[in-house]
Amino acid sequence: MIDVIVTSIEQQAQDILGFELAREDGEPLPAFSAGAHIDVHLPDGLIRQYSLCNHPEERHRYQIAVLRNADSRGGSIAMHGLQQGVRLRISEPRNLFPLQHDAKRHLLMAGGIGITPILCMAERLSHTGGDFTLHYFARSAQQAAFIERLRQSPFADRVHLHFDNGEPGKRPDTAALIGPADPHTHLYVCGPGGFMEHVLGSARDLGWANDNLHREYFSAETDDQPKTGFEIQLASSGEVLQVPDGISVVEVLRDIGVEIPVSCEQGICGTCLTRVLEGEPDHRDLFLTEDEQAANDQFTPCCSRAKSARLVLDI
Repeated sequence: MIDVIVTSIEQQAQDILGFELAREDGEPLPAFSAGAHIDVHLPDGLIRQYSLCNHPEERHRYQIAVLRNADSRGGSIAMHGLQQGVRLRISEPRNLFPLQHDAKRHLLMAGGIGITPILCMAERLSHTGGDFTLHYFARSAQQAAFIERLRQSPFADRVHLHFDNGEPGKRPDTAALIGPADPHTHLYVCGPGGFMEHVLGSARDLGWANDNLHREYFSAETDDQPKTGFEIQLASSGEVLQVPDGISVVEVLRDIGVEIPVSCEQGICGTCLTRVLEGEPDHRDLFLTEDEQAANDQFTPCCSRAKSARLVLDI
C-alpha cells in the first residue's frame, strides 16, 4: 500500500473530475506501464479501481479521472466528494490491459471515460514511435475528457474524435473504422459495456482473431441471473461448505477464516482468481477470456458460482 495525497482536482468534462495523486514527501511513485490501474481505498471503506492516464515515464504523480455515475455503487460519488489535500491509500499499479509490444500497429478505441487507459497507451506509443490510431467516442464534446490535451498532443494527427450529440444518424460506421483483420494489428477498447461489445462484435464479424482483441471493463452489468445454492470443497482439508442463494464463495470462505484477496468484487480485476480442481463453474466474470472460461480450471469466487452441484477448490 502507498500513502498519497490528492494534490489537485480539475474538471475534465461534464461530470468528470481529474485527480492528481503524489507522495507527501515528494518521493517517486512505483513505475507503471500503459494500461495499468490502481486500487483507491476511499475514506468510507470502499475500494475502487481507476486507470492511470498520465505518461508512463512520470514517477512524481499518478493521474486518474472519475465519471460521476448516478447508478454507481458509491465509488464515483465518494471520489467526487474528495477535497484537495486529502490523504488516501492506494495499491501499487497493476496491469491487466497491457500493450502488445510485438504488434506492428495498434488501433485504440475509447468510449466516454474509457479514454483513461487508452490515453496512457497513446502517450506511450507516441514516445516509443509506435504506429497507432486513436478513435474517441462521446455523446458530445462537453462529455469528453482530455479533449484539449489530445488536441495539443504530439500525436494529435492520429486522434479522431466522434461526437453524435445523441443522434444515431451521426454515429460513424464502426466496421469501416476498424477495417479488415490484420494479424499484425491489435485492437484495444475501453468504455461502457454496450460500446465495447459493439466494437468487439464488429471486429469479430470482420474476421479479427480474439488474440488480437483487448478490452478492459470499468464495471459489471447488474447480475440478474438466478443464484442457486451449491457446495464447495476445500482440497487441502476435504471440508465441504454450502454456498447459499445470494451469498458469494468469498463470503462463505471468509466466515470460516479463509481470506481470498479481493478488490473489485465484480469479476473484473482478477485479484481473487482461484483454481478449480473438479466441477463446472458458472462464470459470471468479465476478466477471463472465453477460452479461459471454457477450460473451467479457474474462476472468480467474488461473483461466479457453479453449474455442477460441487466445486473442488485448490485451497
